[in-house]
Amino acid sequence: METRPAPGTPMIFQWRKWDGSPHWRHECVYLGADEWGDWVGQPVGWHSVRPGAEFHAEAPNVTLVPPSADHALTVNRAHPIGMRIYIDLGWDVRWSPSDPLLATGIDMDLDVIRLEKERDPAEGPSGTWVDDRDEWAEHSVRYGYPADVMTHLEALTLDLEEKVRDLVAPFDDATADAWLDRLETLRLDRPRLDG
Repeated sequence: METRPAPGTPMIFQWRKWDGSPHWRHECVYLGADEWGDWVGQPVGWHSVRPGAEFHAEAPNVTLVPPSADHALTVNRAHPIGMRIYIDLGWDVRWSPSDPLLATGIDMDLDVIRLEKERDPAEGPSGTWVDDRDEWAEHSVRYGYPADVMTHLEALTLDLEEKVRDLVAPFDDATADAWLDRLETLRLDRPRLDG
């Protein structure tokens, strides 16, 4: 088995695009693993940055890195706009073989989102939906995504959307809430790594 940091150890989750260009870089803390895969967390105030954008976490969140290596599930607690679930469809999402404090993945544009709160339609959709289909179409041409990768991820996106709607574990509340509780017990109230 690949080496993992000790629970409570600060680490980085680094996304890139298909062409290798940098994408989101998140300050995280390793929390542990369960039957679904490895979990990392991000306390309030920890930093995320990509070329041209950055933010500090407004709510505690945990991210599942499953062994399938084709997505990452992020679950928020008490998010300001009610964003409970944000799934990044990805490729080669895994731990770095040379650095146990680094998880990496290729961002594949498509996202599955679930909001807990209703919002005004002028602000965007509510409930559960697939986001960034336009970016997926554009980037599939720009980067030349292989047909088998596209077929797999398009089917997976629809499957994940259905599982999120049906609250099937690990997309239920109880699974992530246990990890969010664990994150909060660490009491890491300010960033530990520079962005």
